[in-house]
Amino acid sequence: MTTSNSRSCCSVSRNQSLLIDKEDRISETSMSVNTSDMVLIPAGEFLLGSEDEDSSGEDGEYPRRRVMVPSFYMDQYAVTNEQFNQFIQETGYSTDAERYGWSFVFHLFVNEDHKKDIIGSPETTPWWFALQGASWKHPEGVHSSIADRLNHPVIHVSWNDAQAYCKWAGKRLPTEAEWEYAASSGVIDRKYPWGNELHQDDKHHCNIWQGEFPHVNTKEDGFLGTAPVDHFQPNEFGLYSMSGNVWEWCEDTFSTQPGNKNSFLTDDSMKLIKGGSYLCHESYCNRYRISARTFNTIDSSTGHMGFRCAK
Repeated sequence: MTTSNSRSCCSVSRNQSLLIDKEDRISETSMSVNTSDMVLIPAGEFLLGSEDEDSSGEDGEYPRRRVMVPSFYMDQYAVTNEQFNQFIQETGYSTDAERYGWSFVFHLFVNEDHKKDIIGSPETTPWWFALQGASWKHPEGVHSSIADRLNHPVIHVSWNDAQAYCKWAGKRLPTEAEWEYAASSGVIDRKYPWGNELHQDDKHHCNIWQGEFPHVNTKEDGFLGTAPVDHFQPNEFGLYSMSGNVWEWCEDTFSTQPGNKNSFLTDDSMKLIKGGSYLCHESYCNRYRISARTFNTIDSSTGHMGFRCAK
């Protein structure tokens, strides 16, 4: 089985030729949706994107565009392992990683016992291993477990998997405009959910990489991998970890020129991810800024991608 990557540490992807049809086995929930862990985001006008010195035209952060965002609900937290486990128990759903038999795991999490399960590594991002047996319930291979990470974000979930969960929960994925507006608490030109300085008030406000990527993480924020979804302080809208921890799937098809159907990579198999992850570092992937964006294929799963729901 061959593997390929699409760009940088952010979006290592399955080979496009491996795309398979998934049986639609999830029915929309008939119960009333529990919004107790959701925040009602007020309607507002917003400038999407950025044109500051860190923004990327290649990624489609500019030109900026003015959007009106109607009010909506958004999960306070990324979907956790515990919540995803409930979904699996009630539906019997099988994720893309389980159907393929492997998922991408960062090299520092592959121990000696699991090295025999490596089935490949992208040439341009050799720190990612396609690891046999890796999935949402076995994040670092068949002998690993989520037992001590129930309050961590679920990982190794594809866009397909996130859609299935949302359908079961009676929710949906947020759009990019909703996600960015909510992350900024509606404040235009805000770089991070808490303000414009990464270490505002000399504190760590998110779970990202410290040290020398990809080999040395000094864990100054306390984490090598994922953190509990409620570990860091929320933004003014009450949303937790909108930067760092895990990339979050959005509903949108990725485009380098949003709204332009002739844009590079306007392809329904390429979906937007936002927020950066615990692997982001300014020296390589400065994508934990609110406006930053990249993409992955709908069936791709990695140890640093998750999601949260909207309604």
